Amino acid sequence: MNSVCSRGRHVFWAVLVHAALFAGCARNPALRQADVPAEFRSASVVGYLPFQTLPNSRALVPPPPAEGSQALALDMDYSRRSLALRDSPAWTLAISDAYLMFPHAAGTFSCALDAPITEADTPHLYVLLRRSLIDAGLSTYAARNYYRRPRPFMSNQEPICTPAEQARLEENGSYPSAHGAIGMTWALILAGLSPERAAEILARGRAFGLSRVVCNTHWYSDVIQGRNVASATVAKLRASPAFLADFRAAKAELAAVRRKDPKPQRACGSEAAAMELQRSLAQ
Repeated sequence: MNSVCSRGRHVFWAVLVHAALFAGCARNPALRQADVPAEFRSASVVGYLPFQTLPNSRALVPPPPAEGSQALALDMDYSRRSLALRDSPAWTLAISDAYLMFPHAAGTFSCALDAPITEADTPHLYVLLRRSLIDAGLSTYAARNYYRRPRPFMSNQEPICTPAEQARLEENGSYPSAHGAIGMTWALILAGLSPERAAEILARGRAFGLSRVVCNTHWYSDVIQGRNVASATVAKLRASPAFLADFRAAKAELAAVRRKDPKPQRACGSEAAAMELQRSLAQ
């Protein structure tokens, strides 16, 4: 699973970087071509938002927690507690959540939505999630490249859930979390599509970000500020005609799929158990 996750993560970052460079962000100091590994410079998926209109995460988020601050103490506490979840169902979920390549990632919210999310069953929703991933991920870059915050495994010297990614992650700033932004962006979009499932969807969005704490690749504050970037990203998306067209089409097709009463194509019981274990981080 880890090798598969590694390949998927590499392709995911290739998608993000290609979208940014294609949109002209090589001219923007927040994301310069020189900052990007060569293998991440080719792909074909683009987001909804022109690069120039993406939220500026450096302006949105405060600096990372300072030495001696209560916020850093909270980060350290979450990190310490997360180590107890290694090899648990929460660890397994963290490995799965690390893998952002489609079609795997499309089903992340299937249990929360209580419906399958596949290219065959829900093609418009599939596209909606895939393109908004690009927007959410890229929206974190201005702050990530500016702060270059070291990741928790570099401090505690403990394993991460995707060890094949460790060398790359050591060179990639952790604040704010792209996974945190992506997970909450998806959650906010899906809660709008299915408001009757909003509680379950938003809980899964929070869990998606917390998987990065469990994985030992992000601090808690990275994830929290990723959620804040998500809010700004979704606000921008709601002004995009292309996004709104796909959103309306996805809402209609989701209603049609639900009339057939299909089941999610995920192990929902295992996912729920993993999310329950995540709650121990805050105790």
